[in-house]
Amino acid sequence: MDLRVTLSDADTSVIKEWRQEIISRRTFLARMAGVSVAALFPLAAIGATPASKNHAALSDDQQTVLAAVQQHLFPSEPGIPGASEINALAYLNNVLADPEMDEEEKAFIGNGIGWLEELVKDETGKSFTELDTAPREQMLRRIEQSGAGENWLATLLLYLFEALLSDPVYSGNPNGIGWQWLEHQPGYPRPPADKIYGKL
Repeated sequence: MDLRVTLSDADTSVIKEWRQEIISRRTFLARMAGVSVAALFPLAAIGATPASKNHAALSDDQQTVLAAVQQHLFPSEPGIPGASEINALAYLNNVLADPEMDEEEKAFIGNGIGWLEELVKDETGKSFTELDTAPREQMLRRIEQSGAGENWLATLLLYLFEALLSDPVYSGNPNGIGWQWLEHQPGYPRPPADKIYGKL
């Protein structure tokens, strides 16, 4: 499968630096505060519009696998929200349902899920969702070895952090849970539901 995605040299450099330093999530997020949002989230700069599940770009099976990958990449810890708590899957579904979303990126995310499932089934005879933590890590490390796989994981991480940091009106960060964890005070006025991206 073709899993190519375009990232700028600056984006790739930042991602590799983060991976090599193996820093904590809190330190990682603190450092992110000094980088512009546009530089951090170039693949989703258009934002996200709430949409019904009927318009989701991914099948139910794909969403189940994606939720497991997101939770592994950004797990819940005591006092720290993980992917499920920040509504990462709902946020990404809304991004993918945006009619302005790049079709190649939609396909890239979906194809990556298929690629991962194919690898896991070939190696274990199971779905990624059936694996325990250690074999999940092993399979994602295998995916990471290719440039396309590394870009796929980096893309998912960028959307995870966007869900963590975005205004709750866009389906991620419910009740500002990510802001509370980071002790972040959002700017005012916050966007009302009838004035969000996609409704202006």
